[in-house]
Formats: sequence, C-alpha cells, structure tokens
Amino acid sequence: MGVQGFQEYIEKHCPNAVVPVELQKLARGSLVGGGRQRPPQTPLRLLVDAENCLHRLYGGFYTDWVSGGQWNHMLGYLAALAKACFNGNIELLVCFNGALEKGRLHEWVKRQVNERQTAQQIVSHVQNKGTPPPKVWFLPPVCMAHCIRLALLRFRIGVVQTIEDHHQEVIALFRENGFHGLVAYDSDYALCNIPYYFSAHALKLSRNGKSLTTSQYLMHEVAKQLNLNPNRFIIFASLLGNHILPDEDLAAFHWSLLGPEHPLASLKVRAHQLVLPPCDVVIRAVADYVRNLQDVNDLEAIAKDIFKHSQSRTDDKLVRFKKAVEYYATASKPPYLPYYLVRPNQMGGPTALQMLNIPQTPHPGKPGVPHCFSGPPMAEAAHESDPSGKGLLDQNNYSNIPHDGKQHTPLYERLSPINPAHGGGTNHTDPAFFTNSSTSSSSENEENTGSTANHVSDHKGWDKQRNQMDNIPEGDNEDQNKSVPSVTSTVNQGLEGKGHIGVIAQIPSLLSMPTRNHMDITTPPLPVVAPEVLRVAEHRHKKGLMYPYIYHVLTKGEIKLSVTIEDEANKDLPSAVQLYRPIRQYVYGVLFSLAEAKKKAERLAMRRNRLPEYPTVIIKEWAAFKGKSPHTPELVEALPFREWTCPNLKKLWLGKAVEDKNRRMRAFLACMRSDTPAMLNPANVPTPLMVLCCVLRLTTWIHVAFSWLLFL
Repeated sequence: MGVQGFQEYIEKHCPNAVVPVELQKLARGSLVGGGRQRPPQTPLRLLVDAENCLHRLYGGFYTDWVSGGQWNHMLGYLAALAKACFNGNIELLVCFNGALEKGRLHEWVKRQVNERQTAQQIVSHVQNKGTPPPKVWFLPPVCMAHCIRLALLRFRIGVVQTIEDHHQEVIALFRENGFHGLVAYDSDYALCNIPYYFSAHALKLSRNGKSLTTSQYLMHEVAKQLNLNPNRFIIFASLLGNHILPDEDLAAFHWSLLGPEHPLASLKVRAHQLVLPPCDVVIRAVADYVRNLQDVNDLEAIAKDIFKHSQSRTDDKLVRFKKAVEYYATASKPPYLPYYLVRPNQMGGPTALQMLNIPQTPHPGKPGVPHCFSGPPMAEAAHESDPSGKGLLDQNNYSNIPHDGKQHTPLYERLSPINPAHGGGTNHTDPAFFTNSSTSSSSENEENTGSTANHVSDHKGWDKQRNQMDNIPEGDNEDQNKSVPSVTSTVNQGLEGKGHIGVIAQIPSLLSMPTRNHMDITTPPLPVVAPEVLRVAEHRHKKGLMYPYIYHVLTKGEIKLSVTIEDEANKDLPSAVQLYRPIRQYVYGVLFSLAEAKKKAERLAMRRNRLPEYPTVIIKEWAAFKGKSPHTPELVEALPFREWTCPNLKKLWLGKAVEDKNRRMRAFLACMRSDTPAMLNPANVPTPLMVLCCVLRLTTWIHVAFSWLLFL
C-alpha cells in the first residue's frame, strides 16, 4: 500500500491522534487561536475533498447504491447538509477530482482491478443470497460524483474541480484561500503539513440535521507516537512508496530494514513472487530509519544507501526518489504555491493561518510566482529558520523538537464538546513544526504534465504499434502485470517455517522489472481546437460546471472509465463500456468538429481531383470490463454524423442565435440517435421530458439490435 496505508495506520495505532469533534460548536466558538477573537459573522470555512467523501455526501451506506443509487434520497440528504451548514455558520467548498493524472495511472489500474473483483462479489452475493451486500463492498455507482456535484450546485454549495494534479491543487487551494480546515481521507494530506485535518470517512449528520460531527487528526500526536520530527515527514513519505517511487521499487530496502532475523524474513520469497512486508511494519521501520539519518539534506547519500541492494534500474530509482522528495516538499510548502484552480482570496481580512495564530514562513518571491527547484530540497527552509545551519530538519526525533514558550492548543481542545478545553498542556508540538518546511519546486512531475506528449505526427509508426498491440494476448498482459501481494495474508504460513534469507539479492528478478503496470499506446496528434473553446472548457471545468471527460478529450485525447457493477458471467450482454461506446464516438466527433473537417476534405479533394483524405481522431479509453484488463487503453475512433453536418464546436458553444440553440439540441439528439422530426418538435416532446424519452428510445434501439443479433 505504500504511503496510502499511513492513514489506516493512524486510526489503528495512534488512538490519541484521532479525536471526535462537532463542527457546529467549532464554528460557534470564539477562541480560534491563541486567544484571538474571531468575528461572530465569519463562518468556519472548510475545504472538502469529494474523492474521499463520496459515500458520505451520498448519505451513507444505503442499500440502493447497488441498483445505481437513489437521486431523491441523495437530494434530501444534501439539502439537510446544506441547511445544517447554513444554520451552523459553516461554509463548505467541495473539490472534485477533475484531473486525468497520468502520473498516477498505475495506482488507478490497481484500484480498477480490485474494484472489478468487488463488483463480481457484489453480483454473486445478490444472486445467491438475495440480500444487499455488506457496506464494506461499497462501490460508487457510475456518475455518482457528477450527480453529487450537480446537487451541490443546486443547493448553492461551492464546487470546484482540479485540472492537473488533484492532491497538489487541493493543498494549494487550502493554503491560498483562508480555509480553517481540510476534510479528506488521504495519507498525502496527513503527511503534508495541513494544520487542521478532519476525517471525511467520519463525517456524519445527525438524523435531526442539527449535529455535524467528524474526527480531527492530530499530526503532532502521530509524530510523538513514531518519535519522528514532523519536518522529516517529507523524506518519510518518499520512502514509504508512492505514485512516483512505488513500493515495489522499495521492496528490497524495506526488507533490509527488517533484517534477516525478523520473523517475517522467510516470507520475502514466496512462490517465486515478490512479497511486500505488512504496511504497519514498514511504517515503523522507515520511521526508525529516517529518525537516525544524520543529514536529511544529502539526498544523494540517502538514495545510494536506499538502493545499494538494487539489482537494476538504479539510476531511474535515484531520479524517482528525488522527484518524490520534491513532490512532498512542494505539497508541504507554506502559502504561495502555484496552482490551477482559482485566484487567491480577494475578500481581504486576515487569513486562516493568522486567525489560527500559526506562524507563517516569509516567502522570498511574489505571490503565485513559481520558484525553481535547486539544490537539496530542504536546505533553504532550514537555513532561513536557523542561520547557523543546524535547523529543525537536522533534529531527528520528536523529543528533540525545541519549544519557544508558546503552546499550540489543538482546535478540538479549545472547542470540542466531547473533550473540554484544558489549558497549560505540555504534550503539544510548537506550531512552527507544521510550517517550517523545505524549499521545493513548483514545476509539475514530468509524467503528470507530459501526458500530451504521446501524440505524434508519424501515422505509420502509430499504425504499426497498434497492429502490434492487437496481437498481444489479453491473458499474457494480465499475467505480466499482476498486483504484488501483501505479506499480511501469509504471515501464518511464513511463521511455520524457520528458514531465513540473509542476502537481499536473492529476491526474485521481479524487482528488476518496470513497476509501471500499464502499457501506453502512441496515437495520432489531436486536431487543433480553437483557443476560445479551450478557454471556455477550462473555465467550466474548474468551476465544476462541466463533465470532466470533455476537458480530458479536448486536451489529452484520453479518458478513464470506472468499473461498473455488472455480471461478467453473462456472455450474451456486452459491458456498459461497449454498450455506450457509439454515443461517445459521436460526442468525440462533435468535440473535434469532424463533420466540418470532413466537408473541407471533400471540397479539397474535388478541387485536386483525387480521393478525399478524411482526418482520423483516435481517443484512448482506459477501462476494465469482462475480457478487458485496465492495463492497456482501447483506441476508439471519433465519428461524424451521417445524416447531418454538425457545426463546429466554437459555433455550437459560443453561438447566441436561436438557430444555434436549435443546433445544440439537435447535436445532443443526434448523439443519442434520436434526431427524428417528432423528437425535434417541442410540441411533441416537452423539453423537461427530452432526456427521459432519449433514454427510452435508446434502450428500445439497443434491445432491437440485440434481438437481431440473437437470431443471426
């Protein structure tokens, strides 16, 4: 699990760090930091990461999610939530993941494999027992995030969408816009210096709608339990395993920390397959290692020590380790991070850090100006805080953290109804430890920003690669990219044997294989999209007013389709991805104005007296369904309408005439294969019933098509 297992570790092994709080009483409290009075009219501003909070925003683990969800129930719950926040003087901004994040694609692939197995367990349970599945199998229905986003907009709750790197942008949005707390459930936030971090999984609204409770994570208590200075969390997170440096690349290092005498050492090699140590064991071992480092700024020496047992790709691992440190250093940096979402707060007044009496590190540059990463990523902050060169980052454990006489009282102890405030505590960390962090780069990871680099102009090379990919058996691809099993399920088996393996080099050659468990495919370059269209798409995407797939298709030429709950044992019916692919192909054609491009190609061919060369637009669809693993994308060709020449996207989106409105409606109906004279006449089909009629018509068409297939 790598760094993602750290969140569960906090809840299981750090009980003092998880404290229940009631958000209404936090909002009503006057003491917000160091005795500073907060104006009563100022709301408690909370940023919510919707990616970790979908089941809570849906209203909990109700059984109707198995059947696709219940819209009215969700609306009722969100209406009660909006009312409770309004009455409790709480202001929410919900941030949805709208980033494609090619750099985290291998994590998405693993998650899709697991969710696909969960979907089959759900189907089997419903068929065999006829009862709702356990809530631990909760799998969000497709488009749940989209429906929740629309409902939140209806109830006037703030909504935004990320655009490049979800985690970095959420952290930057939190720091730059004066939020008092972050509601999420992700280890990256726990390790990135968030002052007031609340649990999204524990967010609950009482039945009467008057009490909104959750849990607050106290990271100084976690640091105390690990006996590790919070300023070393950057190196700590980089060595646990993450999306940049996966835990498979760190397996030899993690096993070396345990040593040959550890009870689990005999499980390193199991059936000629790489096995990872349990997450909690790795966390404690890495914390001990980071605590004993003499100089955390010497990344070169640390990297050489980490990968001294590496059998191959050592240089690549060294580079990835430095990128991981840079990534977490950027995320842990105090305000003035570059980001993509919104401008800094224009409301004026004190920021959240000032209101909470948290010291802020002065920034050497202008707000919002990116700073290049140079030298050791944690040297500058240490030098600024301590000119002598012996900064906080060189103090390795929790006991060495100095106190300057100021006591940092956690927010829950000042205002929590469950844990009354008590002053004079001595077990709290100085607030400087959560703000002094390293100098880092604002530039994005190459894998995150370079996702459009796979569009090349060599069509022959693409055709050759596509033919090669078509010849790869699906089973071979799955076998090559199996997930690495954890040692947790095999501890009992391993403890029965007494053998020890003392040489790290005896780990199988799987360590030398690339850990990217997906295979990308080069596609032809995308057609040029009008700048006005891109500006509109970006604006609507950031504001949460548009489905994120549209921006992904226009800018990246690829989308990721999540797993749906469907019976893979039924061979007669296609998967949902295949069933609705014709609609997506027409949508791709509308987005890239293929009808107009086709017309231009025909006119040009007529003038030159030769056959027309129609443009080809290929979209990569990453999906997992029966007979298809998520490790490779499917290449889907965009299609224009046959019966109608659709205007270009600029005219469709930006046209203000009545004819443009009618063209927009016809483009929608044409995508749904419903652009008949009867459907186009508002007197026959009222506008509020248009979508329902399109769905019924499409369902009938699909039923007839498959009936013909059964008789053929």
